[in-house]
Amino acid sequence: MTIRRMDNVLIVVEDLDAVVAFFTELGLELEGRSPVEGPWVEQIIGLEDVRQEVAMLRTPDGHGRIELAVFHSPEPVRPEPRQAPPNTLGIRRVMFAVDDIDDTVVRLLAHGAELVGEVVRFEDVYRLCYVRGPEGIIVGLAEELG
Repeated sequence: MTIRRMDNVLIVVEDLDAVVAFFTELGLELEGRSPVEGPWVEQIIGLEDVRQEVAMLRTPDGHGRIELAVFHSPEPVRPEPRQAPPNTLGIRRVMFAVDDIDDTVVRLLAHGAELVGEVVRFEDVYRLCYVRGPEGIIVGLAEELG
């Protein structure tokens, strides 16, 4: 076997505080936050003069993590269009299982999120939706039924 687990997904952001607040409202737990710089990170990511701040959040079960990074140097590159639709090539969303999709959506809307489409029912298995959070990050929510 070559893979033991998926460790984390990185999301590069401009407003680290707002995105941390969004994901903690969703239920992720902040593990830590710290500056990251130096030759070792430059060698890994192939950029020079790297100065960034990183926040690591984990799911309540401890198995999934989201790493958030804000680059102070070099300047971040903005994708186009800024509010990319769900069919844009590349990583488009992160999906989370939730206990109560309606309550979760209401709490995230209070943090400035918006519903991308509608909350829908998939057979008798799930209620699902996409929510666009800070900086256009799309989060999928899935409530398992019965």
